[in-house]
Amino acid sequence: MNFEFNEEHEMVRNTVREFARKELAPLCERMDRDDYFPEDLFRKLGSTGMLGITVPTEFDGSGLDYISQAICLEELSRVSPAFALSVGAHSNLCLDNLYRNGSRELIETYVPQLATGKSIGCLGLTEPDSGSDSLSMKTEAKRDADEYVITGSKTFITNAPVADICLAYAKTDAAKGSKGVSAFVIESGYSGYRKGRKLDKMGMRGSPTGELFFDGCRVPANNVLGRENEGSHIVMSGLSVERAVLAAISLGIQEEMLEMSVKYSKERKQFGEPIANFELIQEKIAEMYTGIAASRLLIYSALSVLQKDRRRNKEAAAAIMFASEAATRSALDCIQIMGGYGYMKEFQAERFMRDAKLLEIGAGTTEIRKIIIAREVLKEGI
Repeated sequence: MNFEFNEEHEMVRNTVREFARKELAPLCERMDRDDYFPEDLFRKLGSTGMLGITVPTEFDGSGLDYISQAICLEELSRVSPAFALSVGAHSNLCLDNLYRNGSRELIETYVPQLATGKSIGCLGLTEPDSGSDSLSMKTEAKRDADEYVITGSKTFITNAPVADICLAYAKTDAAKGSKGVSAFVIESGYSGYRKGRKLDKMGMRGSPTGELFFDGCRVPANNVLGRENEGSHIVMSGLSVERAVLAAISLGIQEEMLEMSVKYSKERKQFGEPIANFELIQEKIAEMYTGIAASRLLIYSALSVLQKDRRRNKEAAAAIMFASEAATRSALDCIQIMGGYGYMKEFQAERFMRDAKLLEIGAGTTEIRKIIIAREVLKEGI
């Protein structure tokens, strides 16, 4: 459970905090109201090095670690969890996966443009009939000379409507089940590749979510990530890191909700005194603080372990399970503390509440996370 932030981590925190407060904050109302994705600002973040945090400088990244990546999302989510989600889907789910598993040719072709924000990435895994059981996908890829022909669809894909590059999974040998899945790097201009409708969500508005269709999509054989039928290994090698990194969004939400609650409770007076003096308000603030402290320990200690062994599943599952549930509670408590004002869109607490809920569903539901934790504890102990 030991970790500590170094000078590079603090540099990332300060850089992203300044970017979020100055550049991102003025757009949040529009993002939520119109489901507006600030594409220019997203690409501008790339110029700071924060989109390619885990990519070596050789390929225009920052050459930093997963803790740095989580800090970036934590600070962004204190202003806009939706923007943080799109950054996480791009930088971790797509870019980091591609860099770790791609051939030299794929890395040289795609990584620099993703790291700098010249291209936007997404991960195409979830399908209409396969969510938690992602490897039971129906999308298929058939080899045809020096190409693969892909047929199928994906849904609930973060960044799909705006992505230039998709890291997509398909069955290359249906008879092998989950052992017959392969990963492909697909450009938006490929023949047979089509973006479907943009989905209208309860929260995380401003982070575009959509459908992808592969109607005989032709992909160069060299665009297979890793080797044919090794897609399940690629999926599993990234899932735990993904969960721990994205959990930082929940941490950022909690921090903002506590700060908002403290400020409001000191200013708001009822019965002749600040409501911060009331014990039931203090109880909520104490619980919010404790959730933050525990979430921070779980997330960053998990990432410290995962940087050495990315298959440590229970630590990552515990981090996102606890932090996501704590984020939803803290947002609801903040609204309760603010009363009628908290229920109004003007004060934004209700936006954070709607955003928080997604983290209990995406990257593996709370129920799946509990199964992962229990199975590993029963098998390996604590």
